[in-house]
Amino acid sequence: MRHSRNSRNSRTALLAASVGLGLAAALGIAPAAGAAPAPVGNAASYAAYERSQENADANRAFFEAIQRSVAEQRAANPGALAVTVTYNTRNAPSFRSQIARSTQIWNSSVSNVKLQEVSSGGSFAYYEGNDSRGSYASTDGHGRGYIFLDYRQNQQYNSTRVTAHETGHVLGLPDHYSGPCSELMSGGGPGTSCQNAQPNSAERSRVNYLWRNGFAAQEQ
Repeated sequence: MRHSRNSRNSRTALLAASVGLGLAAALGIAPAAGAAPAPVGNAASYAAYERSQENADANRAFFEAIQRSVAEQRAANPGALAVTVTYNTRNAPSFRSQIARSTQIWNSSVSNVKLQEVSSGGSFAYYEGNDSRGSYASTDGHGRGYIFLDYRQNQQYNSTRVTAHETGHVLGLPDHYSGPCSELMSGGGPGTSCQNAQPNSAERSRVNYLWRNGFAAQEQ
């Protein structure tokens, strides 16, 4: 599980080619049909990128992009105490149950931000396909982004954990691969036997802190 500004996935070639300005998630553009699948990854290839500085920098950029998107949506209602982050799943039909479970997990774990599905557009979108580097979250730098869910990685690891982990980046949490299985953002660090898809108390507290007092806190 890792976070990247760009994807070499051949099944998302149309995404990369046609949305240089990063509007794929907002516009719901589907990955190219009929393209040859990218080489499948393994634990070593996932880990190599997961632990890179590029990944860490991209995690922060994605969270900042989501905040900008939320700021736009919330400008008309600055007094509300909870922030709503919207997403769509139209381009990840195989993972809708995992995404729904991930949303349920996060919405029951934190109080200052809520995830809400919309039919199109939204703050970010989910996509699915093949990528040798695994699953990741990507930003266009303009307040939009998407989470890409890799088929093979989701077969090797607990799929709800993968989805909830990547969604954690939307909420501002960085990777911490040296952590135990009980820590959601330890991602693939504990290995494929780890089945935990729940954030621990420290992760829940951190998300509530980042989104404290709703939109007003983002202005401070």
